[in-house]
Amino acid sequence: MTFQQIKQTLKHRLSARRFEHSVGVSETAVQLAERHSGDVEKARLAGLLHDCAREMPRNTLLHTAQSFGIVMGSIERRELALLHAPIGARLAQTIYGITDPEIIAAIAAHTVGGPNLGQLSVIVYLADYIEPTRSFPGVDKLRSLAQTNLAAAMIESYDHSIQYIISRGGLIHPATVEGRNELLLQRDN
Repeated sequence: MTFQQIKQTLKHRLSARRFEHSVGVSETAVQLAERHSGDVEKARLAGLLHDCAREMPRNTLLHTAQSFGIVMGSIERRELALLHAPIGARLAQTIYGITDPEIIAAIAAHTVGGPNLGQLSVIVYLADYIEPTRSFPGVDKLRSLAQTNLAAAMIESYDHSIQYIISRGGLIHPATVEGRNELLLQRDN
C-alpha cells in the first residue's frame, strides 16, 4: 500500500477524532525526524499507523491479542487499552503490509515506552504525546524540549505519565519505569 492508500483506509476505519490525532502524530513525527536527523518517511508512516488498533472494543482487543500470540502480563490484562499498541504493530504488518522492523517497534512501544528504544520509537512516542490536539498543563514545555533534546523530553513525558497514572490510582507499566530509569542513568553518567 502507498502512504495515501493507508491514509484513506485509516480514514474509513477510525473515528474523525482519532484520524485527526493520527495525522497530527504523523506530522509531528515528521517535524521531530527532520529536527533530529531521523528517517522522515518512517516517522510519517509510523505516526500515521500508531493508533490503527486504538478503537477496537475491549473484547476484541483481548481476543485479537490472544490470536496473535501476544504475551500479556497482569497489567495488560487489567488495562486492556494498552493492548492496542502491540496489536497495532501486528495489524500494520498484516493489513497494511509494513515489514520495516523499526516502524513495527515504534508502533508497539508508543503507549508505555521502555528501555533500549530506537530513535524512531522515541520520536513516535513523543509525537503521540505532543501533537497539536493534545492539551494538558506542561505540553508547551514538552513540545519545546522535544525540539532540542529527545532524551530530556522522554524523561519529562515519562514523569508526566507516571504522575498522571498515580493520580488516577492506576498501574504503572514496568517498561515505563525501565525506560525512565535507563535515561536517568545515561544522563547522570
